[in-house]
Amino acid sequence: MPTNKPMIKLLFVLLLSILFYGCTRLEVNPVIAFVTPSGNNGLLEMVSDKNPDSPVDLVYQNLALPSVKNFLSSIPSDYYTIRQVNAIKTLTKEKQALLVDVREKNEYDSGHIKQAINIPIRTLTDHLQEIPKNRPVILYCSTGYRTAMGVMALQMLGYDNVKGFPPSIEGWKAAGELLE
Repeated sequence: MPTNKPMIKLLFVLLLSILFYGCTRLEVNPVIAFVTPSGNNGLLEMVSDKNPDSPVDLVYQNLALPSVKNFLSSIPSDYYTIRQVNAIKTLTKEKQALLVDVREKNEYDSGHIKQAINIPIRTLTDHLQEIPKNRPVILYCSTGYRTAMGVMALQMLGYDNVKGFPPSIEGWKAAGELLE
């Protein structure tokens, strides 16, 4: 089966979003609308997922699940991450890596890694012109959640040079590094 990498990445980001926001107890009842050629004068027919042979279940079993499995199995062992402070220092010095703090402005203003620019996660796509594709880009936040979402979103947009720093700002401080 041919793979559609942007779609697979989108599915992964959606799964991450559900994982991150799952604590809100949001219940989702998927429904798919189909246009049937006869029998209802071209009206949309709503099909629920209550029937195990329903189109929703068939789409899940034949398209969504294999795509997600394929994407998850293709995640590199380093999971688009840099885990060591020294590695960040080396990349910023030797490869002119761009550090992007994806926290909100008030969080950034309270202390950030030297030379990092601030692009809050919700405005990431509004600032793509500030994110190069020809040198390393490292995202960080306060706990790693926003970092993961930002890395996956940029990967979906073709930025294969983006990695996250999961220890984030807390890991930086725990290593005894200073903030600006």
